[in-house]
Amino acid sequence: MSSSQTPPPASPDGQGTSTRPYLIRALHDWCTDNGFTPYLAVFVDAAVQVPAEYVKNNEIVLNASFEATSSLQLGNDTISFKARFGGVAREIVVPVDHVIAIYARENGQGMAFPAPAGTPPAGLQPVAEAPGQPSAPRGTGLRLATPPAEAEAPPPPDDEDPEPPSPASGGRPSLKRIK
Repeated sequence: MSSSQTPPPASPDGQGTSTRPYLIRALHDWCTDNGFTPYLAVFVDAAVQVPAEYVKNNEIVLNASFEATSSLQLGNDTISFKARFGGVAREIVVPVDHVIAIYARENGQGMAFPAPAGTPPAGLQPVAEAPGQPSAPRGTGLRLATPPAEAEAPPPPDDEDPEPPSPASGGRPSLKRIK
């Protein structure tokens, strides 16, 4: 920790601060150091500032690589950066507790987190979506971190919102252990 940063105060319950921002930074560094593209899966509600037209089922997947962002700040409370969507620069602000996964696009390795406290049940209070786009209830599980198939489709452009990989068989997603 640099001398310009002061640690946040410990919580009164003796549990300390959340490990989520530290794990996000560590996995972002791991992705970057290994030449992988870090993707953030984010639960979207009124506290999240992202382009609503790219939100599906109250979720968005963001390319958080240094190449796709500018002014990237991975803080303890929020993640913020500027990114291009459809060629238009947008300011992105995500509370850390709304990050539901961080993973490498190339191999699906990463970590999933629980949705934020107070998340509405499926189908209730959806975020406004693009006009003409039906609103669907939030899924019951994450669709991430399975290894891509042998013949992988070309990656989407950096200014396009990618879809996370889907699990091979219905049900629970699986994550690979990072050694």
